[in-house]
Amino acid sequence: MKEGPDIAFIAALIGDPARANILTALMDGRALTASELAVEAGVTAQTASAHLAKLADGGLLKPRKQGRHKYFALAHDEVAEVLERLMGLSAGLSRARTRTGPRDDALRHARVCYNHLAGAMGIRLYDSLLAHGLVEETKVGPVLSLAGEEAMMAFGVDLPELRARRAPLCRECLDWSERRSHLAGSLGRALFARIEALGWARRDPKSRAVLFSDAGQSAFEAQFPGP
Repeated sequence: MKEGPDIAFIAALIGDPARANILTALMDGRALTASELAVEAGVTAQTASAHLAKLADGGLLKPRKQGRHKYFALAHDEVAEVLERLMGLSAGLSRARTRTGPRDDALRHARVCYNHLAGAMGIRLYDSLLAHGLVEETKVGPVLSLAGEEAMMAFGVDLPELRARRAPLCRECLDWSERRSHLAGSLGRALFARIEALGWARRDPKSRAVLFSDAGQSAFEAQFPGP
């Protein structure tokens, strides 16, 4: 038998339609209950429970208990990154789902990808950081420059706190709708949190879409100008 990572095991976990729906429902970084995820997956509570157990045992979900309720979230951002890449691959192979209307346009404009900004606005953010020398691409991935450190601190990002975490500061994540990279990692999450805190945008409670106000869109474009 060949040695190495068991790709087939992970693929089988993600490949079931109900489990895929459960995983994508958690792509906005929230933790949901088994009953909420059963609705997202379109299955009974008992069936959802079996799927959740498999996903947790496989290391893709992280269960947590709070009071009488048990919640489930993606185990870590690498799971979200794999899902985002699979969405892009599926769309590229003409395996995208039937478009459901205006909400899809909103998702393509801006959406949450495990607590960082994705879609056209996420691409603009990353392109701006690269074009103005705030983030530099290296062989090991994106790195925040000295100018970038000053700019991030001025924008209200607590870099010492981010660096104290185990998570990488900067990571690339391939955007499924744009087919280009947006910024992930702890800096990507911190920038999105700052955008929310400033009131430039809010999350759509019914989807992963991020809705910018007119003033917020203008402020974002001024803060992160194009190349």
